[in-house]
Amino acid sequence: MLTIAALASLTILGYAAFYLIKCYAVPFGPCRRCKGTGERRGLILRLKRECHRCAGTGKRVRVGRRVIELVRDEYRAGTR
Repeated sequence: MLTIAALASLTILGYAAFYLIKCYAVPFGPCRRCKGTGERRGLILRLKRECHRCAGTGKRVRVGRRVIELVRDEYRAGTR
């Protein structure tokens, strides 16, 4: 029988595994700044402008994908 701590640990590991698989399969997610539209309103005149974070595409690289790439680069640098 599993204890509450073991069940919580398995749940967290399951969510982490799902997120890493999702980041590997679909590396781009919607931009949080413009909510995936590619446009953002200015602060003073409230005119629509291109989002600077995603360069108007509405997509950004997920944080988990950046972690995957960092680990991959460190592994490749260590095996040379």
